[in-house]
Amino acid sequence: MPLTEPPARELQDCAVLWSMGEIRATDVVTAACDALVAGLDSPALRVLAACTRAEANYDVPDLLPPALDELGLTFHLVGSLAGQEAAVRALAARTLAGRLTSRELAFRIHQRFGHELPLAERLAHLDDEYDVLEYGDRTPAQVDADVLAEALRLARHPRVPTEPTGPPA
Repeated sequence: MPLTEPPARELQDCAVLWSMGEIRATDVVTAACDALVAGLDSPALRVLAACTRAEANYDVPDLLPPALDELGLTFHLVGSLAGQEAAVRALAARTLAGRLTSRELAFRIHQRFGHELPLAERLAHLDDEYDVLEYGDRTPAQVDADVLAEALRLARHPRVPTEPTGPPA
């Protein structure tokens, strides 16, 4: 399934955000339900979508990888470079969709990755700019515009794995 389809992209983004600790397991279950409603289907996706809130924290780690695999999507290993980059792009897409503010995006990226992830370095720098606005000549709106421009660049960045993303065969 092409990752350009919105339900597949949303499920993929939720998976990587969960694996990086950005969202809860219950959010993954909700995304699985939404994917089913949108027309994606596989046996493992149905099982994942059937998890209760009480089961989510325990079952998502085992159910998510096969559900993604059946749909031709990628499960990124925790801490992997490809996973970190995918998480940055997913947060950028959420910002462009109005689910995060520019300030929240820059803060979350800076907090999670510092200045260590080259793909997200510009956002970490912009978070620093928010912190010194009162001492400079830039306005919050100007920094917001720069963050949105960077989010757009990141969301358009090719989603190509830079390293193996799943368990060895």
